Amino acid sequence: MLAACTALVLGLVTLAVAPATRADDTARSATSAAAPAAAKKVIIDTDPGTDDALAILLALNSPELDVRALTVVPGNVTAQQGLENALKLASLTNRCDIAVAGGAQHPLFQKLITAELWHGANGLANVDLPPSKCKADPRFGPDLIIQMIHESPHEITLVPVGPLTNIALALLKDPSIVPLVKEVVIMGGSISGGNVNASAEANIYNDPEAAQIVFHAGWRLTMVGLDVGNKTLYDQAHLDQLSKTHGPENDFAVQVLSFLIGQEAKYGAGGGSPMYDPLAVGTAIDPSIVSTQPMHVDVESRGEFTRGETVANRHDTVERNALHGDRYIIEGVDHVEPNVEVCTGVKAEKFLQLLNSRLAGK
Repeated sequence: MLAACTALVLGLVTLAVAPATRADDTARSATSAAAPAAAKKVIIDTDPGTDDALAILLALNSPELDVRALTVVPGNVTAQQGLENALKLASLTNRCDIAVAGGAQHPLFQKLITAELWHGANGLANVDLPPSKCKADPRFGPDLIIQMIHESPHEITLVPVGPLTNIALALLKDPSIVPLVKEVVIMGGSISGGNVNASAEANIYNDPEAAQIVFHAGWRLTMVGLDVGNKTLYDQAHLDQLSKTHGPENDFAVQVLSFLIGQEAKYGAGGGSPMYDPLAVGTAIDPSIVSTQPMHVDVESRGEFTRGETVANRHDTVERNALHGDRYIIEGVDHVEPNVEVCTGVKAEKFLQLLNSRLAGK
């Protein structure tokens, strides 16, 4: 898959590059925060995004994670808005030491679909954060991913919580990163229906070709999909709990969560807002929060009603057909290897309490 797509997609890289902004190295070193020695080195690829913002706050307040970079991909909002949001979140958490880099400007082969309906006009629940004190890293997001993986071989965990465009571009430019990545934990996909339509989950739907490349790269990949995310309903009781404490990050999170609960009451089934992106970060923090099953997963890219669907083979076999005259005859059954650890269960309340505890009073 990588070889077939490399020539075509690399031609798009020039169009995908965001305008570079010079990094402010002085500010970064002045605000540098040392991570625990045993912390997992993480790059979060994000399209911030309300639940992306909560995921970032969770990651930056979790000693188990050493967040090395935020790379921005278009999805929930445009690439420009996403980069601005990521910088504001880094500033809110006083983490200008973290590299924040823009990446692709659009999906590989289709027009961008943004989701301000669900995330607010600015992507952050219409909450106006102060202008960022942090500066964007001038490197192109996929290049930054490649560089950091080579600098810390077998140590980097990739946590993509948006469309997989940046990750696919990194793979296409340098396939040698595959065995050097410790693991990949994505928020995306579903094995039981979608949220943008009957079949597809939003992150995969926004760039199915990129997702197919990422799913078949050959690395250790965990899919934290709608199936488990829909069970992590952050409701009014959880919000009341968090609202008892205060701080800049805490109070921002309360505003975002209030917005999300309101959106779910307006457009969804009510009862709370699923914590999709934070759950992917929670899985990176504590894998015991979820249970998984290995499956062979492909991404549909051509179906009229199924484009973007993650198609999971639950029994790891396919029939082998051979043409005989005017018909095909089933001649046998072939084994297919699992390529994804699919999350099938979650300790929802344990995770939601983890989220609240990490945001409380911050």
